Amino acid sequence: MASDPDVLRYSAFAATTDGGNPAGVVLDAAGLTAERMQQIAAEVGYSETAFLVARAADSPVPRYRVRYWSPAAEVPFCGHATVATAVALAERDGVGQVIFDTDAGSIALRSRIADGDIGVSFTSVEPEVRDLDDDVLDRLLALLGIVRTDLDPRFPPKESFAGNWHPVVTIADRELFDQFRFAPREIAALMREQGWLGTVTVLHATGPADFDARNLFPVGRITEDPATGSAAASVGAYLRERGHAERSIRIHQGAHVRRPSLLRVTIPDVGGIEVSGGATRLQG
Repeated sequence: MASDPDVLRYSAFAATTDGGNPAGVVLDAAGLTAERMQQIAAEVGYSETAFLVARAADSPVPRYRVRYWSPAAEVPFCGHATVATAVALAERDGVGQVIFDTDAGSIALRSRIADGDIGVSFTSVEPEVRDLDDDVLDRLLALLGIVRTDLDPRFPPKESFAGNWHPVVTIADRELFDQFRFAPREIAALMREQGWLGTVTVLHATGPADFDARNLFPVGRITEDPATGSAAASVGAYLRERGHAERSIRIHQGAHVRRPSLLRVTIPDVGGIEVSGGATRLQG
């Protein structure tokens, strides 16, 4: 019986040496069953682990089939694990372009050397933004312990998709943003009911180009995610739909779980949203 392949560990989108979101990466998962990938993700214990299960033989650009698993279930797409995997590939094969075929669609990436480190940008699938049902919104806000008058009127709640569906709500008051609490089990139940396989994205605008974010992920058995690439892309799609003037924004995340992170988002006039960051190899 063949042994399991190595699981690499990276921290993506770190803003400080102890920041970022850890992800597992398996560069050779061709022989793994879905059940074993789920087991490995649970054993690793990070919010997601990425598995490269196949490489296209006839593509002019390196092209891989990638699957992502949380400790609880498979997810269509994961931004921070995508960045981590691209960095791992660049360390092994050199920087350049690569394509990941995911359950959410094809993701184009490019890696480069910047200030001695490997940086990665990925372009999301075609995004979509839709209204958030009033009843669902009221239920969500109640679980967060806030009401509609606590929201920033400049940014009305919506659902946004750029690989995963995310509800996006923006709290006006900084203190309330920092202090709100939630019940993970009840939030997870609502997420499963609504098909939110990513995170519940809660924002606070600190400037036209800067947003603080808290991304709740109890559906993946992670209470609060330190850095969420798919949510960052979804926020970019949401802002474009709103006609937001800034086309290059910074999302600051992870402070509330003591893992400061920074995600840079570029918002083109049309098409996928670009998210940029790096990843650092972790020991163990």
